[in-house]
Amino acid sequence: MKLGLMLGYSGGALSIDVEKVQLAERLGYDTVWTAEAYGSDALSPLAYLAGKTERIRLGTAVIQLAGRTPANAAMTIATIDALAGGNRVICGIGVSGPQIVEGWYGQPWGRPYYRLKDYVSIMRKIFKREEPVVHDGKEISLPFLGEGAMGVGKPLKSILHTNPDIPIWLGTGMESTVKLTAEIADGWLPLGLVPENYDTYVPWIDAGLEKGGKTMNDFERQGMVSAIVTDDVKAGLDRMKPGIALYVGGMGHKSKNFHKEMMIRRGFGEAAERIQDLYLAKRKDEATNAVPDEFVDQGALVGDRQRIQRRFRDWEDSGVTGLTISGDEQALRLLADVARLNVEP
Repeated sequence: MKLGLMLGYSGGALSIDVEKVQLAERLGYDTVWTAEAYGSDALSPLAYLAGKTERIRLGTAVIQLAGRTPANAAMTIATIDALAGGNRVICGIGVSGPQIVEGWYGQPWGRPYYRLKDYVSIMRKIFKREEPVVHDGKEISLPFLGEGAMGVGKPLKSILHTNPDIPIWLGTGMESTVKLTAEIADGWLPLGLVPENYDTYVPWIDAGLEKGGKTMNDFERQGMVSAIVTDDVKAGLDRMKPGIALYVGGMGHKSKNFHKEMMIRRGFGEAAERIQDLYLAKRKDEATNAVPDEFVDQGALVGDRQRIQRRFRDWEDSGVTGLTISGDEQALRLLADVARLNVEP
């Protein structure tokens, strides 16, 4: 199973741990991933890392669909791929939530299913460069002919001769969008996937692959965990709870929070409701304490080598093709050994 390194997005001060990325590359990690919310963007760090690495694939997990037009996303991704020497960049895309789409980007929430479908189709056309891009979509069209248009938009073809096969992955979690992901994307960045619930997604993936005329061999599936090497499992789990409380409790509207919905689907509905109520009431410490140990443990690799290795085997057996790790140097080295990568000294 391939391993990835998650960098995420920066806090108040931009910081890119180049040495950690270079270590991951030496250890045999397949990918490094960046993200974005409403601070540092996901693409600029990859351009920087392209010049600091040689082999490791550079992926976004994810860029927010509302943050760029599909043409701009394709231009930027293709440019970074060229800077990196080609065949190294993965464009992971997600819709984010209505609070960010409407509150940060000033766009209507719209119909995310069709926005994703249009977005990917336009990017594919730009990468292929077979003809000037024309797309008559349900949410996005090129040229634009909607309200306010002059009616003189010209179909264009990329000046840059791009890699025509830049992989596009989607970050999704609901039945309709997981099916769409398997149908139109090269890979999947699942929200809330753990070995215990992988079987829930299999029929959705199979349906999408069949519709797209593909097989499982054509479709990468990348889980994600936090990893902490420690003899105190309880303390390790507790370290992850504030972040979970933030996302389940506050990263979304009370009536529309994908992270809360994911927690409910995993069988922790009562805890999810309590965490959100406490968090929105500004009782963040109590919300953090309400996160169940079992929920954290399912999505993490915490403990000594034996405990981490046992849980890692669950991931290997689950059906994912890769696992992205968020952790320190000790965790990265241990997981490289556990995953039996071609480790360099």
